[in-house]
Parts: sequence; structure tokens; C-alpha cells
Amino acid sequence: MLIREATPHDWPRMWAFMAGIVRAGETFSWDRDTAEPLARQMWFPPPPGRTFVAAEADGTVLGTANSVRNHRGGAAHISSASFMVDPRHSGRGVGRALGEHVLEQAREDGFRAMQFNAVVETNTRAVALWRSLGFEVMTTLPAGFHHPVHGYVGLNIMYRRL
Repeated sequence: MLIREATPHDWPRMWAFMAGIVRAGETFSWDRDTAEPLARQMWFPPPPGRTFVAAEADGTVLGTANSVRNHRGGAAHISSASFMVDPRHSGRGVGRALGEHVLEQAREDGFRAMQFNAVVETNTRAVALWRSLGFEVMTTLPAGFHHPVHGYVGLNIMYRRL
């Protein structure tokens, strides 16, 4: 698996699995009917934001991540990131590889910490992954996420120093 900066050429292969994740509404806090043009705009943030893909040698996109400056002004040293892994490639270490890459890149870009603003508490695999990469749950917003199956569930804010 190679992790590299995403290009516009990657977008159709990214959106092919991202659309299903967004429509399911179980792990991501976008509107479930987010249109493809808006999704593309949100996933490719302007600098200092970055977008990455995890891909196989044949070009198959396994997952994607983006990283952004989470705050401005006196808190501009805090980054954030978002991740989506193609469910067909779940369990292969794609999320971990993207997470490690994004953390290292954020360090290299001069950020001092990373904050995840919205990790759905029922997304236990993601919570466990981020904990294993050194993140702490700083707080959980009770009923902060309306899950289509479980109803209102907590929304974790997670943090890690870089």
C-alpha cells in the first residue's frame, strides 16, 4: 500500500466508496444527501490542507484522508483530519496507515496537536484505532450525533499532541 497526495484523477475512485459512507450516515457528520460536487470541494481543502489516498500498485484506492488547520489565530497550531476507508478493504490496516501518515505530515507541517471534532462513539473501531495512536477522548457530547440505527449517541472530541 502506498500513501500519497490525492490528485483530481483519484476523485472518481474515492467518491465511489465515500458516497456510500456518507449516505449511510453512521460514522460521518455530513448531510446524508451531500452532492458529489460539494463533497469534492469539502474533501480537498485549500492549503495548508492536504488530501491523501492509500492505494495499491494497480491504482485501486483503498481509503482516503484529509488534514486541515482546525482553528485560526492563536489556535492555528491545532490540526484536524478526516478519514474514510473503502468497506471492501476494511481490516487491512488502511485506516492505521492513513492515520500514521497524517500525524507525521501534520508534525512536518508545523502543527503541535491534532483534534478530532466528531468521532461517533458507536464507531468503536475508529475510537479504538485513534486511542491506539495516542488520542484521548477529551469529552463526549451526549446525544451529539443522530445515528440512523441507534438514535442519538455521543460524539467524541479526541486530542493528541504531536
